[in-house]
Amino acid sequence: MFVLIAFLALLIETGVGYPDRLFRAIGHPVTWIGRLISWMDTRFNRDADSPSTARMAGIITLLLLVVLSVGTGLVLQWFLAGWIGFLLLAVLASSLLAQRSLAAHVEAVADALETGGLEAGREAVSHIVGRDPQSLDEAGVSRAAIESLAENFSDGVVAPAFWLALAGLPGGIAYKAINTADSMIGHRTPRHLAFGWASARLDDLVNLPASRLCAMLICAAAALVPGASPAEAWRAVWRDARYHKSPNAGWPEAAMAGALGLALAGPRSYGGVLVDDVFMGEGGRREANAADIRRALRLYRTADALLIGLAGVGAASVLAL
Repeated sequence: MFVLIAFLALLIETGVGYPDRLFRAIGHPVTWIGRLISWMDTRFNRDADSPSTARMAGIITLLLLVVLSVGTGLVLQWFLAGWIGFLLLAVLASSLLAQRSLAAHVEAVADALETGGLEAGREAVSHIVGRDPQSLDEAGVSRAAIESLAENFSDGVVAPAFWLALAGLPGGIAYKAINTADSMIGHRTPRHLAFGWASARLDDLVNLPASRLCAMLICAAAALVPGASPAEAWRAVWRDARYHKSPNAGWPEAAMAGALGLALAGPRSYGGVLVDDVFMGEGGRREANAADIRRALRLYRTADALLIGLAGVGAASVLAL
């Protein structure tokens, strides 16, 4: 029945999202997980430790985090019995997805560029990407928003839905904990290079199936969106995705780039440090704009609808058994 939980969670989240009033009142599961990771980082990641000791501390930290996440999910699944409990589980699971908020944050960049110009666009995109906003021109802001949309469709929607369908609420919470740990301590900084090594590697592993599925959904959606090219999306995935610095992000980014005829990724600056990456959609346009962001959003919403449909087919098959 896990796939039914995933299907209902997708429907609930795309319909109502995570209410702002609830967030202001109690926070969000990701913020709760983030506070726990921050405490573990402060408690177990000591500057005086050798790299080997820091790496072992990071492995133990990650194991504790996963055990706590799985345990929480198991307790909730045991406690919430019956159909009412099942629906409550789906509501809880919906908080692990980010369909509405992802679209809203990316659309805000397009709105800002159209109404407030470049400076407003830089401010809006700074909320969803880690690169230096002041180094971006209008095309850079637009490409950054589209790249974030593609990558976070995989990390924030497809991956948690995949793990919910495969392992229920314990799988969904564990995935979210691993992904949050990677975003907080999985960086190649002096403090986290050793301590965050395990989190970064495990995040690569758990995102591998979803990133491939995400690319396929975008390619399929390109066949349904006027002006998008499914053939170019497939071509970009198979030609470019493997060369991205991330073993997973290149797949949805390449699919999005090919479908829209854009060149995404490539060299970019984080904290004043230039990251020399290859382009996804090599040969595509680099001069993106707000209209391209809106095209990407149409493609994203279509791909998300296909994901919901796929989950619905899986749920119907389970109920028919």
